[in-house]
Amino acid sequence: MAQPSIQNTADGEREQISELSLPDALALALQIHRRGHLVEAEILYRKIIEAAPDYADAHHFLGVLMHQRGNSNAAVELIDRSIALNPGEPNYYNNLGNVLVEAGRLAEATDAYEKVIALAPEHANAHNNLGTLSKARGKFAEAAAAYQKAIELNPAHVDAHNNMGKLLSAQGRTREAVAWYCKAITLMPRHPDSRKLLGIAYYTLGQTEKAAEVYRQWLADEPESPVARHMLSACTGQDVPVRASDEYVESTFDHFADSFDAKLDKLGYRAPELVAEALTRAYGGPEKGLVALDAGCGTGLCGPLIARHVHRLVGVDLSSGMIAKARSRNVYDELTKAELTAWLHDHPFTYDLIVSADTLCYFGSLTAPFVAAYCALREEGLLIFTVEEAADETEGCGYRIEPHGRYRHSQKYLSQALAEARFAVLSMETEVLRMEGGKPVKGVVVTARKQGEA
Repeated sequence: MAQPSIQNTADGEREQISELSLPDALALALQIHRRGHLVEAEILYRKIIEAAPDYADAHHFLGVLMHQRGNSNAAVELIDRSIALNPGEPNYYNNLGNVLVEAGRLAEATDAYEKVIALAPEHANAHNNLGTLSKARGKFAEAAAAYQKAIELNPAHVDAHNNMGKLLSAQGRTREAVAWYCKAITLMPRHPDSRKLLGIAYYTLGQTEKAAEVYRQWLADEPESPVARHMLSACTGQDVPVRASDEYVESTFDHFADSFDAKLDKLGYRAPELVAEALTRAYGGPEKGLVALDAGCGTGLCGPLIARHVHRLVGVDLSSGMIAKARSRNVYDELTKAELTAWLHDHPFTYDLIVSADTLCYFGSLTAPFVAAYCALREEGLLIFTVEEAADETEGCGYRIEPHGRYRHSQKYLSQALAEARFAVLSMETEVLRMEGGKPVKGVVVTARKQGEA
């Protein structure tokens, strides 16, 4: 039978399903799903479920799709339904665990992965996933055992090798981590995460030339890679851009969007709470008339903390993956994918408040974003943000790029740049933003007010 095409009308969709058996309809839905046509795939999955309410696979794959569209609650309900219909299928529990991890429900995720292993002890992905959760809880020995088990079951498991390297790096065992990253690259020569982490590991060991060679080889393989180009500059200090390129930021954060919240939870990430505390100090309580912008909103971690203070909350980010996650929080009145400084210039005198948690770590020079923020703020509007801190004696321009690709800024530079953009600094406090590699990452929390024209 010729494969029918997806129709835009409900009648067409019903006609299509009537022409196919349920397994064939599901196969078509999966094909559409894998091509990234999520709206069309969702329509077809739902029509299959309408025709066969007890079809477990359809519930399962629709749950996976709903998670990809940023609706983790619906995803959990649908995958739970597939499990109720077919409780012996280990892959259902594995994907349930994946959704729960990304929703921050780590204890429930652990239960799901343990159920996978009970049903299918040879399920390498479940062991790898359980290892990641053990690492998140600080149970490093359990994590190592889980990764080793995944590799024993599947010696070509790239993620397990890469995760073992991350685990060792987190314990300060960088030299040992290098061997695991190298193995991951041997298994998948163009694995971007492993190449980036291997370069950082070499740099940490003082082997700068080896680190640079990793990035040069990456660029030779992928001349257009914005990540390889940025990391080479960060490593060598040559041709350092005044800010990370749009392509670098978009590529990096689209890649990490699904796991970003959980990843930051593991690092003890505090920037959103620090921004919210600064907001409370500045206003002394909720100011419900405010129009606020979450500048570089990411997955929306600041959103619930800021929304209670304001009348309208807008989020802007360069990563469509992050925007999708932020939308699932249902706290923003508007979310837009856009480059930050351009958005600010395009919305003059619009906001009473601009908050930014760690977004400015991807800018070296802060002149452009500060001037743009001044343009977008109303009279006496506030700018509250965090950056990673550099010592005041930082050479030259007052900021520097680090081997991980982010920029650090000195308090002296921040004060000068804000003054030049006509902001008055109300407070500038040193705080610990998160833990990284077992060490605290110091940052600066700044509150500044827009001053009138000179």
